[in-house]
Amino acid sequence: MNPELEKIFMKVQKPGRYTGGELNSVVKDPAKVDFRFAFCFPDLYEVGMSHLGMKILYSLYNREENMWCERVFAPDTDMEALMRKNHIPLFGLESRDPIKDFDMVGFTLQYEMSYTAVLNMLDLAGIPLHSAQRTSLAPMVVAGGPCACNPEPLADFIDLFVLGEGEEVNLELARLFLQAKREGWERAEYLRRAAQIEGVYVPSLYDVAYQEDGTIRAVTPREGAPAVVKKRIIKNLDKVFFPESFVVPFLETVHDRAVIELFRGCIRGCRFCQAGFIYRPFREKNAQTLSQNGHALCESTGYDEISLSSLSTSDYSQLEDLLEELLLWTEKEKVNLSLPSLRIDNFSPGLMEKITRVRKSGLTFAPEAGTQRLRDVINKNVTEKEVLSTCRTAFEGGYTSVKLYFMMGLPTETKKDIEGVVDLAQKVVDLFYSLPDKPKGKGVNVTISLACFVPKPFTPFQFEPQDTEEMLREKQRHMISYNRSKKIRINYHESKTSFLEAVLARGDRRLCAVVEDAWKNGCKLDGWTEHFNYDAWMSAFAKNGIDGAFYASRTRPYDEVTPWDHLDFGVSKGFLVRENQKAHEDAPTPNCREKCSGCGANCLIGRSCF
Repeated sequence: MNPELEKIFMKVQKPGRYTGGELNSVVKDPAKVDFRFAFCFPDLYEVGMSHLGMKILYSLYNREENMWCERVFAPDTDMEALMRKNHIPLFGLESRDPIKDFDMVGFTLQYEMSYTAVLNMLDLAGIPLHSAQRTSLAPMVVAGGPCACNPEPLADFIDLFVLGEGEEVNLELARLFLQAKREGWERAEYLRRAAQIEGVYVPSLYDVAYQEDGTIRAVTPREGAPAVVKKRIIKNLDKVFFPESFVVPFLETVHDRAVIELFRGCIRGCRFCQAGFIYRPFREKNAQTLSQNGHALCESTGYDEISLSSLSTSDYSQLEDLLEELLLWTEKEKVNLSLPSLRIDNFSPGLMEKITRVRKSGLTFAPEAGTQRLRDVINKNVTEKEVLSTCRTAFEGGYTSVKLYFMMGLPTETKKDIEGVVDLAQKVVDLFYSLPDKPKGKGVNVTISLACFVPKPFTPFQFEPQDTEEMLREKQRHMISYNRSKKIRINYHESKTSFLEAVLARGDRRLCAVVEDAWKNGCKLDGWTEHFNYDAWMSAFAKNGIDGAFYASRTRPYDEVTPWDHLDFGVSKGFLVRENQKAHEDAPTPNCREKCSGCGANCLIGRSCF
């Protein structure tokens, strides 16, 4: 126990972020384990403790007798200042030991704006930033998560990336590391062998050559590394490990509830949505398995709310059966059901009745675009009639508040599409007041939440330019001035953050220097408005002679070599090109249950998806 830590806990806001010792946390004897893993979430405790992936892998490692996984989160600025002043390196919550002494340090990359936090945590841990500067076998710095589908902006800092789902490959890497320790391998030997594991990408084993115009000419593997790295998936979700307990945080977290995962993948194919493509193919869990998972979690944690996690909850084929299974015990034990990510086109009165039997909360739906033409462009496959029908069902069921999610700056968007967002919200308001059996004595509230479109890898819109900041601001101003109703509230996302997100999402290795200089300029918690420093980022771009618009605001030809072309997430580039072409023809594509569109993801499971 470090006595200095005990002293500084009393000097910071929310010391519970750093103390450890929560219910269901796992403490082992360091002398009795052979492999220590630091699971690092590059954001504050409240965000990281809401993440289902961390909960799964934490329990997965810790059920192995000879392995110990500890949690590590980015400290807030007050804690970091005291740690640096008192020369306290970044530590694991369970043991409070410095993570630089662990065998493996792993980061989950959920959001591009967390990249500077990764560097800050490495530096605070006393681990050299650049993988080339690390000479000993340990600690091995690894990373995974959705942003690993284009890992190049962090290629200089991470020893290896895990592509895809981690339940199997993470243990394979750990066991390979144990073999390396036993047999005395050099660091380079471990990386060469790790690169042969499906789903593992070692960036130092690939050379990148550029054209004169700044685009990539070729990515060439070395030392036997595969030319294309294929992501890992779990074929049978009913058999995959799922924890019976979660660590219960001392503090209220962003999502403070039990969570069960209905399925992975998505049938919809919305052309802007990265998750809908990189998590393919679609695979469901059985309803009885899910009910058992949920009951075990609520019993072991004491949570009185359970959330059904997926990309589109109402697309779960056994949803009615699952809700019946869950209600057998949730009603009796006063456990609330939360169903995020509901689809507008399959929200029924029966479904609403079931989810309100314990507790009623607000409803959120995502039309994404204000006109039918633009909804066809993005392949949302939702009509205005379905939006209004769903809102009618909600209002007749007693709801008076609806939140509608939209995107701004989508490809082919026009002024009419912007106005269509407000027009649709106004039709929802008018619908409420037209109902004879609306809730008496209550008004309606419709909230429009606007996100800026960010083109992402492995989507049909990866070829599209992002609107400039000036274009987005003008659209925001026009929408606000166009709205005449006090019943409609408009919230929108900061366009500067979206620009950097687009740069990092589609960037190459030359951005490593920009990320490092942004961190040196003080950037480290960029996902938080109060810490975000746009000028520091612009200074880093200028210092390295890089124009962010090259990555964010440029249309990319179909035949251009992208920084992620040598990574295979199951969806073929040919399919993405076809979908992009259909978008420019205002043509939708049927969902996967209706008709297979030949994306290629079924090859990962060796059969048709349905």
